[in-house]
Amino acid sequence: MNRPILIVEDDPDDEMLMRRAFKKINIANPIDVVNDGEEALHYLFRTGPFQDRTTPAPQVVLLDINLPKFDGLQVLSRIRENEATKMQPVVMLTSSDEQEDLLRSYELAANSYVRKPVDFDQFAQSVTNIGLFWMLVNNPPPEG
Repeated sequence: MNRPILIVEDDPDDEMLMRRAFKKINIANPIDVVNDGEEALHYLFRTGPFQDRTTPAPQVVLLDINLPKFDGLQVLSRIRENEATKMQPVVMLTSSDEQEDLLRSYELAANSYVRKPVDFDQFAQSVTNIGLFWMLVNNPPPEG
C-alpha cells in the first residue's frame, strides 16, 4: 500500500495546485488534506476525528507555517517530541520569508524548507520537484 502524502494547508488554491502537480507527474500515493494545525495533530496521532484512521503514517507531511489553531512550527515541535512520529519526514512549504521561521524550522528538525513561489508556474514546479524527490527518490523511515 502506498503511504499517503499529508498536506497541511489552509489555502484551497494552494491545495488544488499541489494536487494538480502530483497528478501531472503520476504520483499514485493517496493525498490526505487537513486545514489547520489541530487537525494535523489529530491526524498524525490518530486522535479525535482521526482515531479510527487505518492508513499508514504519511510518506511525507507538507506543512504550511501560517495555519489556524496551531501554526506549523507548533505542529512540527509536537511531531518531533513524540516517539512515534519523531522520524516523520516533514517539508515546511510556506509563503513565509521570515528568517526566524526558516531557522526555527531547522532547529525543530524539519527535513526541508521550501518557500512557495508567488508565480503559479514556479509554485507548480516546486511541488513537482518535492513530489519527485519525496515519493520516488527518498526512502522514508519505517512506520513507527
